[in-house]
Amino acid sequence: MEIDFSKDNGLVPAIIQDAQTLQVLMLGYMNEEAFDKTRQENKVTFFSRSKNRLWTKGEESGHFLHVRDIKVDCDKDTILILADPDGPTCHTGAKTCWQEEKSTSFGILSGLEATIRQRWESENSESYVASLKSKGTHKIAQKVGEEAVETVIEALRTDDELFLAESADLLFHYLVLLKAKGFELEDVLNVLRSRMK
Repeated sequence: MEIDFSKDNGLVPAIIQDAQTLQVLMLGYMNEEAFDKTRQENKVTFFSRSKNRLWTKGEESGHFLHVRDIKVDCDKDTILILADPDGPTCHTGAKTCWQEEKSTSFGILSGLEATIRQRWESENSESYVASLKSKGTHKIAQKVGEEAVETVIEALRTDDELFLAESADLLFHYLVLLKAKGFELEDVLNVLRSRMK
C-alpha cells in the first residue's frame, strides 16, 4: 500500500470510520511509523502532534479501534480506516469526536423504516402500512410469506425486473413485520454480527 508521507512533515490525515455503522468517528494523523504499527497490531495508532510521539487510541482508556480495512485516497495522501470501536471514541465519552451518539444508518432502508414507523404510529393514517397494522401480525406474517413465495418463483424465471420487484415487496413487508413485532432492522443485524465472531 503506497502512501505519500513526503507532505506536511511526514504526516497524513487518517479518517476513522465505524466498520458497522459507517459513522465517522475521528480524525488523526499518521506518520509512516504509526501506519506500520497500525497494520502490524490491527489497532489504530496515530502520531500525536501535541505529545510528539506515537499514540495508540485506547492505550489509556481501553477504547481501542480495531482495524477492519484500510484504504488510501487517489492522491495517496489521506488514509481511511474502517474499525470496530471498543466503546466511545471521543475522550469526552461521546461515540464520535463530533459529539454524536450512535446513529446507525442503512441508507434508503433507514428512510423506509422511518416512514413505516411514522405511518404505523399515526392515528389518522389511511396508508397501506396502517391497513396492514389493522389486520394484525398474523396477516402481516402471511403477507411476508406470500411475497417470499413470489420472490422464489421469479428467481426461477428469467425476468429480472419482476424478480427485483418481488424482492422489493418482500423487503418492504418484512420491515413492516419487524415493526409489528416491536423490532427494527438493527436488531436483526445485531444477531448477524454476533454470528460473525
